[in-house]
Parts: sequence; structure tokens; C-alpha cells
Amino acid sequence: MTDASRPPLLSVRELSIRFGGVSALDGVSFDVERGHIVGLIGPNGAGKTSLFNCISRLYQPSAGSITFEGHDLLRVKSHKVIQLGITRTFQNVALFGRMNVLDNVLVGQHAGIASGPLTSALRLGVARSAERQAVDRALHALDVVGMRQYATLLAGSLPFAIQKRIELARALVAQPKLLMLDEPAGGLNHTEVRDLSNLINRIHAEYQLTVLLVEHHMNLVMSISDQVVVLSFGRKIAEGPPAVVQADPRVIEAYLGARDNAAA
Repeated sequence: MTDASRPPLLSVRELSIRFGGVSALDGVSFDVERGHIVGLIGPNGAGKTSLFNCISRLYQPSAGSITFEGHDLLRVKSHKVIQLGITRTFQNVALFGRMNVLDNVLVGQHAGIASGPLTSALRLGVARSAERQAVDRALHALDVVGMRQYATLLAGSLPFAIQKRIELARALVAQPKLLMLDEPAGGLNHTEVRDLSNLINRIHAEYQLTVLLVEHHMNLVMSISDQVVVLSFGRKIAEGPPAVVQADPRVIEAYLGARDNAAA
């Protein structure tokens, strides 16, 4: 549920970024309301991943602003973003292949474990307690994504679809307010995409969080999103509920006309 009296969780205003002579984003503005699932779509090269990278502070935009819960994100260092309550997955899975699954998930909450190096070295009570709590949260996240049975296995030895779920558990374990998913359906078959749709809805309810989703698979986006933002050549061309966006002639021309290719 959302509270109309509260400001948006995330607000992007007139965001632009250039790479050499190419404008990847050109004056993009939109809001992400608390508790919503927002889909961000567009053809290849539309600027979706550039926008994600600006929000997660991997890129510094040329102009514009990004506000998250009253914080000016453009003044926040990339390693501090997670402390504000923003986590993300990546288009290409970014797990540590030589670490086991549980340790990979534990990495996701390194910023929130409240024990200093001296305390940890001496293994005092607060450090042991923090460690136990971290493991409990990691195992719970693995339960939510249905991957607890793989906890002791090396992440790099597992199939791609399973690695995607493990990366999702790592993003969840930090208990974010905003979860950013960068093409979570990429490389999955139709059955796996259907399962992913159910999983995102379950995560949304279980953690009561807000989701910003970049995805090419149109059926997935339209079935789970409250709001859809459409980019084309770095500009926002449409925004609204899925049914409205699907019927917009500009969207049909720019993206939905290539639906079969996008969903392949």
C-alpha cells in the first residue's frame, strides 16, 4: 500500500548524461512511489542501464538531480548508497564464483554489520551476535528465493538461473527500501520467467519494499508493474499504468512493435 500524503521514495529530475558526443540520457524525469513496482523499458540503447548506474552512483550525470528519501544521491559516494537503503542486481551476474553461496549472500550486508575490526578480532559478544544475526538474515533471504539447499556449494558451479536467484538474495539481505533489478529475466526460459514473476511479487510482499525494474521481457514487466516508464534514445516518451503505456502509439512505434525480438 502507498501513502499519497508522503513524497515519492525516489525522484529523478531532468537527468542527463553524455559519453563523448553521445547523449545516453536527455532530461529524464520520473518518480517512484513507495511500495510500487515500477518497470523501466525501452529498446537497446534507450538509456535504461545508464539511468540505473546513475541512481546506484556508478555514473555521475552531466545534469539533473536524484533524490531518495530527501537525500541528494548525487552527493553520496557509491559505497554509501546501500546504507541509505538501495540495493541492486546486475545484468551480468556478479557473484564470487570461488565462494560458497552463503558467503556470497553475506557479502550483501557487510555495510550493516555493527561491529568494528577490534571487536571482531577479539570475537567479543557483540561481534558474535552480529555474525549470528547476519547468517540468519542470509539464510532467510535464501529461503525466500528458494535457494537455501545450495548454501554450502560454490556459487560458480551452479546453473545461471540459480546464480541469478542467489544474487537476488544478496540484494535482499541488506533489507533495502528500494530494490533495483537490472534485466532479471535475461537468459531465462519461459518457465523460469514465469517463476521469476511469482518470486518478485513474493519478495515485494515479504519485504514490503519498492522495486525499480529494467527488463526487456514485456510480459513480465506488464504483469507485475504498477507503473511503467518508457525511454527511447535517452528521453522519456511515456509513463503510466501498464495498460495505458501499452496503448500509447509512441511506445508501440519505439518498442512494443519489436516485442517478439525483445522477449526472445
